[in-house]
Amino acid sequence: MADLQALRARIDQLDRALIAIVAERLAVCREVASVKEGTDTPVIQPARVRDVVITRRQQAIESGIDPDFAEQLFRVLLTETHRIEVAGQRPDPAPDKAAAPDSDRSGLDTVATRIDHIVVAVDDLRTALTTLVERFGFHPTSLAGEPVTGLAAVSAGGVSIVLVGPDASPAVARYLRRHGQGVQHVAIEVLNAGFARACLADTGAPLLTDVVVDADGHEQFFAVDDPSTGLQLGFISRTGHRVGVSAANVLTLFDALTDE
Repeated sequence: MADLQALRARIDQLDRALIAIVAERLAVCREVASVKEGTDTPVIQPARVRDVVITRRQQAIESGIDPDFAEQLFRVLLTETHRIEVAGQRPDPAPDKAAAPDSDRSGLDTVATRIDHIVVAVDDLRTALTTLVERFGFHPTSLAGEPVTGLAAVSAGGVSIVLVGPDASPAVARYLRRHGQGVQHVAIEVLNAGFARACLADTGAPLLTDVVVDADGHEQFFAVDDPSTGLQLGFISRTGHRVGVSAANVLTLFDALTDE
């Protein structure tokens, strides 16, 4: 069996190479920005963006990498590319940023990665879905698992919104009568839900549920609705199959609120 330290050293070496490749890619993007200056070429070219996303997804599939994961990486790169082109000059490192933070990072700060999805409770599911698709340009997407009446999901790039109407379950209908429509919770993706929950419990954060693991390997738990911000947070970790959030995941919090 390979030595763990040797494998970690190899990972460190690959990460240095990855940073170097990213730096080289951004340097080429700055050259592209210079070429565009003084021409009628627009900064953002949707056809090029779509081509990059589609071809990199295919390359990921051919390399045995999940294409959704690859797309997320390249969308982050494209966003930075656009920022550089709009800035019109080579940005110097921000003086207020450093490799090490001024103080130790919290447990959550260590394992939180991104906003995974936002759940919105709505009175009229069809109207809400039509608005997001036809006016805002989201596209309908499927939830994992068995379909549930009263739920719909939309996506645009890496942004996912789950709409939940009163027909989804009695718990959802009760929630809407009590709270009205709007954002029901924001789900944060974490590397490990058990670790994240333990860290929050140590700080005295008000937690609503224990960690629940579904058949696909999603670890999930919820915090109590915070009266100071009106924000309800969920935390989710994908430790099994790389599949999207399911209807069961979404309805878990509504059921937990009913049980309070």
